[in-house]
Amino acid sequence: MTEFSDLDGFRALLNDMPAADDMARTGAAERNGQLTKPPGALGRLEDVAQWYAGWRGDARPLVTAPQIIVFAGNHGVAAQGVSAFPPEVTEQMVLNFEHGGAAINQLARAASASLNVHALDLERPTEDFTRRPAMSEEDVTRALAVGWDAVDADADLLVVGEMGIGNTTPAAALAAALVGGDAADWTGRGTGVDDAGLEIKTRVVAEGLALHKGQGDGLETLRRLGGRELAAMAGAIARARSLRIPVILDGFICTAAAACLAHTAAGALDHCIAGHMSGEGAHGRLLAALDKEPLLALGMRLGEASGGALAIQIVKAALECHSGMATFAEAGVSGG
Repeated sequence: MTEFSDLDGFRALLNDMPAADDMARTGAAERNGQLTKPPGALGRLEDVAQWYAGWRGDARPLVTAPQIIVFAGNHGVAAQGVSAFPPEVTEQMVLNFEHGGAAINQLARAASASLNVHALDLERPTEDFTRRPAMSEEDVTRALAVGWDAVDADADLLVVGEMGIGNTTPAAALAAALVGGDAADWTGRGTGVDDAGLEIKTRVVAEGLALHKGQGDGLETLRRLGGRELAAMAGAIARARSLRIPVILDGFICTAAAACLAHTAAGALDHCIAGHMSGEGAHGRLLAALDKEPLLALGMRLGEASGGALAIQIVKAALECHSGMATFAEAGVSGG
């Protein structure tokens, strides 16, 4: 199923992706103008519906088969004390996902979404990026392929999320390397590290930037500073684009993975919408750098696709209104 065998092959695919269907989007805009409501009365729901229609090639679509995928990975930098939890929690949480006990299980059920979980070599953490690149080209390509192959071609909306103790550290390093600024601008408390832990985390990010910043495009930056679950999310986001499946971005870590695509190919995230702005302080800044306005801002900072999963309900509501409402002519209401 995978259509690439190395980073250059993935780059070539990323630079040759389909665009939205302008006719479908125009048709959706025309329908929106005829619905039984004042112009603009549904605010961003109208924009969301038209965006979605363009990617699905249908002026009157509905969301019927959303998919959520959670990828898990472990990180070499976790050994430096950047998280409040030990790396063993990654595997324990994967089991929790598989047994239906996590928040994402409940949110997926509430959204009538399928949920798939993929653990990537948990027994083999990435390298410590303060000393060497986090992944070899073979490792990052394999992780991209896991994400690519995990997408259901029959899905009509995708949310990707992650689990990985310590992974706000590579996310902060990626954001700083791609967008600019100091390590302290992007490093937050993640799972709740204390002041000493935050100081360690900031130092680790700074050391990673000193070693790897400016060494290549977004994909090369992902290889050097990222992690397997971040690469898998990037692979899934790209695969969704190839299938014209709209994507809801989750929190800070997911957005950092997506930013690697945006800094490799222009417009790579046009099929993506930001589900929420998390409680991780730098997330809003990263969304602004990608020109993504979040649908929700509830102070969530759990990861595991939870904020994106909740936003499925918003996209569904937008499409139900857009495709289900009567037009003025259909309803016999004056003013259309």
